[in-house]
Amino acid sequence: MACGNSLFHNEEIICTNCLFHLPKTNFHLDKDNPASKTFWGRANIEMATALYFYRKGGKVQTLIHHLKYHGHEEIGVFLGQLYGGQLKGSTYLNDVDVVIPIPLHKAKLKKRGFNQAESFASGLAETMKTTMDTTSVFRNTETSTQTKKSRYKRWENVSEIFKIKDNSGLENKHVLIVDDVITTGATMEACINALKTVDGIRISVAAIAFASH
Repeated sequence: MACGNSLFHNEEIICTNCLFHLPKTNFHLDKDNPASKTFWGRANIEMATALYFYRKGGKVQTLIHHLKYHGHEEIGVFLGQLYGGQLKGSTYLNDVDVVIPIPLHKAKLKKRGFNQAESFASGLAETMKTTMDTTSVFRNTETSTQTKKSRYKRWENVSEIFKIKDNSGLENKHVLIVDDVITTGATMEACINALKTVDGIRISVAAIAFASH
């Protein structure tokens, strides 16, 4: 799914060569990593992390494109399982109680058929031996695409789009919010702001990829 080459019989989704060479961030080993710094002064989180660096035209972009636009949910699940194993060994993320994928608006969900963040979150929850929660947070506004917006416009576009349906199961929990790519962090920030009203909550953030600026 990353390079287009045929897989050997013992390989699945991504070939061994790509798995070895894809640009890993190792952010989960360092609390003050570049993804975490994206949220400094903006949102109160424990830490942010991502599996890979995102570069235009790179193999990580190809993977995410196949996941989002060609319905290959198995990519998200596979990468989630892979990363969950690593996060379980992270000093900062080994006590995560709940994994929450960034929700899509129901109109977009209907159009796309699935939520790519949910695919990744399900793989993470499985290997981190924790639960995935897809009902507590919902998106009450359909936003226009973020791709060509400036940092401020992205923030303005998403600042109040998330609402909490029921926070009783999230009180005093360490919650991991999950998306496919962290670019400016505006969508994540909006979700964090909605969740921070929950008593005693601790919030961390994880993505498949981090787009460095």
